Amino acid sequence: MSGTLRRVRAHLPALPTLTLTLVALGWALGELIGERTLPTLLLAYAPPLVWVLLCLPALAWAAWRRRGRGMALAALLLAAWGAGLLHWRPQQSSTLRIVTFNVLGGARTTPTELGSALHTLNADVILLQEARFHDPTFEARLRATLPAYRAVRAQEVMTLTRLPLLESRSEPLPGNRRELLITRLDWQGQALTVVNAHLGTVQVSSVLNGDLARVRRTRDARSAQVQLLRGVAARTPGRLLLGGDLNTPPRGPAYSDLRAAFGPDAHDLAGRGPGWTFPSLHLRIDHLLGRELTPTRTQVLPWTLSDHRPLLVEYRP
Repeated sequence: MSGTLRRVRAHLPALPTLTLTLVALGWALGELIGERTLPTLLLAYAPPLVWVLLCLPALAWAAWRRRGRGMALAALLLAAWGAGLLHWRPQQSSTLRIVTFNVLGGARTTPTELGSALHTLNADVILLQEARFHDPTFEARLRATLPAYRAVRAQEVMTLTRLPLLESRSEPLPGNRRELLITRLDWQGQALTVVNAHLGTVQVSSVLNGDLARVRRTRDARSAQVQLLRGVAARTPGRLLLGGDLNTPPRGPAYSDLRAAFGPDAHDLAGRGPGWTFPSLHLRIDHLLGRELTPTRTQVLPWTLSDHRPLLVEYRP
């Protein structure tokens, strides 16, 4: 037993270095390989605070032994940066206001409450997901609270706009019964194409009961949805915006593909803090990505009207 304890103590000084290595390797594999293999998929989709918590034992050990504090602190800072806790960008008001919000079918609110809250945002375009409301009268009453907006829908996604609506169409998403809703709007005399999307969830929780086939099936369906979106972007000239519940954390190849197709994520350029839009798991999975648009302010609103939080972005040309 004493020999075992000596060996453990001999390796303890390596704990901060090991922790830094694990955090760096975990983030790199999740970012670069991500959905391509199941182990790296789990790394990419793990709640980012897991990496912060992983650093705490090494930080405590380094403080106690007064050794390896630099390594432990570097690991913590890397994990905090990856979780978005250190994210800060300058902000300013601008002319185009877009909000995206998964409203959970209206299960946690009323039409009047939701409509009044949305009205206060003074948004030019409102993108709703899970807008197939539980109450069959919900939509009509919601729209009555927002008379300045014209509404179009495709299955359970709805776009409301006070900008002139030039055209709208939908495309089925592979792997589920949802659809993309694509609207072409007039903003400042030029066309702005807005894609409202609710992508499928990769069921990583199925790993817990050993159903790896379900994880692969939902991953492959979501990959096909990303490829469909890339095709839409490639066929669409000019200003283009993708918004919605994309069920995609801000890392991994799928997220990189969407950014390459639609432009940068508004939170990356104009957000502050981690931007968690799904607070129960501390995840950022609702996004607004734009091409030929410059975000100037991004806010995740502290509403409790759904299991998601609304994302409001201001843009200039």
